[in-house]
Amino acid sequence: MSEWMNALSLTKPVIQAPMAGGLVTPSLASAVSNEGALGSLASGYVSPISLEQQIIEMQQKTNRSFQVNLFVPEERETPEAGVFEKWKASIPMADEAQPFSILEEDWKDFEEKVELLIRFRVKACSFTFGLPPEETVQKLKDSGCFLFGTATTAEEAAALEKRGMDAVVLQGIEAGGHRGSFLPAKGEPALGLMALIPQAADALNVPVIAAGGIFDHRGVQAARCLGADGVQIGTPFLLCEESSASPAYKQAIAEAEGADTRLTSLFSGKQARGIVNQFMKTYEAEEENTLPYPLHNTLTKPMRRHALQSEDADYMSLWAGQSAGMLKGLTDVKTVLSELCRS
Repeated sequence: MSEWMNALSLTKPVIQAPMAGGLVTPSLASAVSNEGALGSLASGYVSPISLEQQIIEMQQKTNRSFQVNLFVPEERETPEAGVFEKWKASIPMADEAQPFSILEEDWKDFEEKVELLIRFRVKACSFTFGLPPEETVQKLKDSGCFLFGTATTAEEAAALEKRGMDAVVLQGIEAGGHRGSFLPAKGEPALGLMALIPQAADALNVPVIAAGGIFDHRGVQAARCLGADGVQIGTPFLLCEESSASPAYKQAIAEAEGADTRLTSLFSGKQARGIVNQFMKTYEAEEENTLPYPLHNTLTKPMRRHALQSEDADYMSLWAGQSAGMLKGLTDVKTVLSELCRS
């Protein structure tokens, strides 16, 4: 059994990806943990009060380990007024958007969530979009929390190990949802898992977890052959009965073909992989001119919320990995994990 699995008392080398935006609830995450894998809560776009309620519910539903994912606040550029006004006039329902947050507010939110993890003795925490402050790392380690960082290159993985991560999640270009890139690269930080895993595994002294496009036991075995100590899975869990993904979202995944996903910054200002829909087609020519994250994300939120309420998949952010074309029907957590872990 791997070092990271021992630390968290796991029986399966699988992490359920912490998919933000309301896709993961304690029902899904606790079901994963109760099967011996690592269930995950996503704190992105969730208030500290709501996160506290989710942690309490998780601890009522499972006595096994689970993690909470935190977004590391990022410096952001101030867009030109003309660019902002253009997008506000163009994006459906953007005039209903809430005021933009400021970086200081984002850090306050981050620190409040860290304190919740310490207070409730959450066993694991993962970080996305950057390096957490050294002080935060030390506080969590002192509380006995196991730390994961998210990397898209071997350089990012090394920086996370140096910062004190106990394991690193390697996000290949195949992965659904937002890219976790945070360091500049000479080329594109767009490595596939087959190239990324051995590069990082050979360079690090901590366990590496493979994420991106894995949907069955073949992907798990391939990742482990390349040097991964486990896998992180997102899209297959969205089709589970325990998932809170909407019926329209689940249908879009079930009907997707192999090449139906692509990277886009149109929903949030940050590259993320999702199923191509009408919104992505309509604004494709403006892909390079989005507002920086999280400003663009704020402007599209009313549209996405309305689309969710009306089951309109053409205006939802249908985050999904390149495995979507292989997933054809509704399932449950036990079935997904049994398939991933069969020999």
